[in-house]
Amino acid sequence: MSTPPALRLGVIGVGHLGRHHARLASSVPGARLAAVADLHVDRAATAAAASGALVTANANDLLGEVDAVVVAVPTAAHLAVARPFLERGIHVLVEKPMAASLAEADELIALAASHGAILAVGHSERFNPAIAAALPLLRQPRFIEVHRLSAFPERSLDIDVVFDVMIHDLDIISAVDRSDVVSVEAVGIPVLSPRIDIANARIKFASGCIANLTASRISREQVRKVRFFQPDSYISIDYAAGEVEAWRLVPREGARPSIEGGPVTVVREDTLSRELADFAAAIRDRRPPLVPGEDGRRALVLATRVAAAIDENAWPEPART
Repeated sequence: MSTPPALRLGVIGVGHLGRHHARLASSVPGARLAAVADLHVDRAATAAAASGALVTANANDLLGEVDAVVVAVPTAAHLAVARPFLERGIHVLVEKPMAASLAEADELIALAASHGAILAVGHSERFNPAIAAALPLLRQPRFIEVHRLSAFPERSLDIDVVFDVMIHDLDIISAVDRSDVVSVEAVGIPVLSPRIDIANARIKFASGCIANLTASRISREQVRKVRFFQPDSYISIDYAAGEVEAWRLVPREGARPSIEGGPVTVVREDTLSRELADFAAAIRDRRPPLVPGEDGRRALVLATRVAAAIDENAWPEPART
């Protein structure tokens, strides 16, 4: 049996994340980097240098040259950039948040469905090996505590901290608890930019689970942790360190229950490499990707509700004297 030709993968936008997609593309089994597009053509050339891929400033030049693309441009341009590819049945992995609005997210999903294209969303934490190790241990969390703190970035200032970083964790908790969201309470303030830079949200699910999330891009320390509390166990995940701890209550006849557990084995793998490999495998096997467009939309719905709750609780502008 002959080996099928390598998937021709294009990357559109090689800024903070796109350049890593371009770097890793050719290491994905059954794929190769075929083209790179960026408005800064010198940046595209740098990203493509080791592969000999097509370099261009115009994303539409990739039409006919690729089988699939990664769209890593600013959020406001996701739909416009992805549309011509989906219309031609070319598969798309779009970075998070998947679109600038729910209407645009719906259009992306509809385009993919009507033209037989696979649409994946780049919620990369789903591919974090620590999350993969912890998910089988999560049965029915009753309380989830999330902290995602980072220094002020030089990127993604076109969106606030909810859509920039909190949305990662909104996707994770939505994947863990698929029940409806009953209520959302949130506060947030701009500090170093005109947009919300620090936010806290409290989300209640129909299952009874409550999630408390804090996201900040003005912290002096880097923290990316989530803790799950279940009736008989506790699971702690450090995204950045790739570490998981699990503790559980073990009944003992005639004695007090014991607490047992400790570190959980985590297979060390690159998160973006796993994401790209899943995208390529979904195309090859004609199966849904791990994070399909519908899941990206679900995270966007929740982020939109958090943002609306923040607006409801916004402090009034101080009176000018």
